[in-house]
Amino acid sequence: MPARHFDRALVRSVRRAAEISQSDVANALGTADSTVAGWELGSSVPDLEKLAALAQVLNRPLDVLFPRDGLPDLTDLRCDAGLYRYETAAIIGTKSDGPVAGAEQGVRRLKDRYLPYLAEAYHVTVDEVKRAQDRSMAKASGEQVDGKTTDATESERLPRTLAEKITFLLEKSFPGPDGAPGDAEIAASINAHAGGSVISAEEVRDLRTGVSETTTPLVLEGLAGLLGVTPLYFQPDDEVAAQVYEGLQLLAAHREGKVGRVRARGAGAQGLPPNLLALVSELVDEMQQKASERE
Repeated sequence: MPARHFDRALVRSVRRAAEISQSDVANALGTADSTVAGWELGSSVPDLEKLAALAQVLNRPLDVLFPRDGLPDLTDLRCDAGLYRYETAAIIGTKSDGPVAGAEQGVRRLKDRYLPYLAEAYHVTVDEVKRAQDRSMAKASGEQVDGKTTDATESERLPRTLAEKITFLLEKSFPGPDGAPGDAEIAASINAHAGGSVISAEEVRDLRTGVSETTTPLVLEGLAGLLGVTPLYFQPDDEVAAQVYEGLQLLAAHREGKVGRVRARGAGAQGLPPNLLALVSELVDEMQQKASERE
C-alpha cells in the first residue's frame, strides 16, 4: 500500500468546494483532463510524486489531504518533494539515479556527500534524510522500523504506476537468462509485435521513468509479451495486478532460494484467492523437490 492515503471522494469534494475545475488541476500538474477525471472516478490513482502538487492546487496541507501511515522512508521524502527518481541523478551529480535507487530499495547506503544535496531538494534536514534512509534499510532487511518488525517481502510496495510496474519487471523478474533489455531492445520488440513502428526508444524511456504515464493498448500488449506477463498487469486494477505481482515475487524468491518463505507468509496485504494460493503452494513443493534433487 502507498505511504499516503488517496481518497478520491475527498479530493473530488474539496475540488468542487473550492470551485476548481478538473482542467485547472490538470494544467497545474501537467497532465490530461481525463487523467484527473480517472483519479476521481477511481479508475486510476495519481503517482505519489504528484500528491504534493495536487494538495497545493487544492489549497490543503499535504498531511491533511493525504495522511501518511507511519514515518517517511527515502521514497516517501522524494515523493513528498514531487520528484521522480530519475530526477535525482542531476541533484546528486551522477550519471544515473542508481545511488538513490539502491538506497530506497535498502541495497546500499548513500554516500555522505549526496546527503546535503538530497536534503535541500527534499526540503528537509540532513538528519531527516539519514533517519529516512535507516527506515528504508530496515524495511529491506526485515528489522524493526519505528518499533515494529517488518517482513522484507511485505515491505515491498505493490507497483501501482506504469513506470513502477515496468521497473519492477526489469529489476527483479525479467524472465530471460541474459538480463533485462535496454530501451532500444524493448522498442524493437514492441514494434515487431505491432508489425510497424509504434514506439521509439526515447518513448520507452519516458514510460519507464514516469515522464509519460499512459500509452496505447498495442504497446502494452507488446510490452507484456516481452516481459512475460499478462497485459492485465498493466491495467489499473489493483486486484489483478496484485495477483500477478505475487506470482512474480514467487519466481524471484525461487531464484534467490526463498520459496519456502513465500508459502509461509501466505496471502499478502492484497490477498491471494484460495485457488491461486493453492497453486503457489504446489509450485513451491515442486521447486523445493527439484532443488533437493540437484543437491
